[in-house]
Amino acid sequence: MDPKLRARMVLHGVIVIGLGLAAGVPYASAIASGEGEPVRAWHMAHLEGVLNGLLVLALAGAGGFLVLRPREQRTLALCAIGMAYGNVVASILGAATGNRGLAPGGSAINTAVYLLFVAAVVGIVVALALAGMGAARAARTGDRPTA
Repeated sequence: MDPKLRARMVLHGVIVIGLGLAAGVPYASAIASGEGEPVRAWHMAHLEGVLNGLLVLALAGAGGFLVLRPREQRTLALCAIGMAYGNVVASILGAATGNRGLAPGGSAINTAVYLLFVAAVVGIVVALALAGMGAARAARTGDRPTA
């Protein structure tokens, strides 16, 4: 995988982790208030940032072993980064507004949260499919991709 793409993935993975860590501040406040639903929502927002950022870092690290064409590399990076931001923004927006985004409808914010989560699911499915394909190619041939 192109080193610049991998570096961008690392950068955005770190930013998403930072957003997740920042979501820990309202999480702590929710714990102190003792209200159940805000605690659940902010806990999710906190974990979404940290875990999704770590997944992007893991894919960037594995990128050096994958045999992918340039377009596949760009698609994997875009989908992984988009997934991470989609999940962390959706969970923070949902926690801040009391929306869960489990289905479209209700308020516009709830629909936005839902759509961000759906986009994130599509992104990670595509990214993992490409990572698996690149790993299978590397295991089978060890060749570098042709442009």
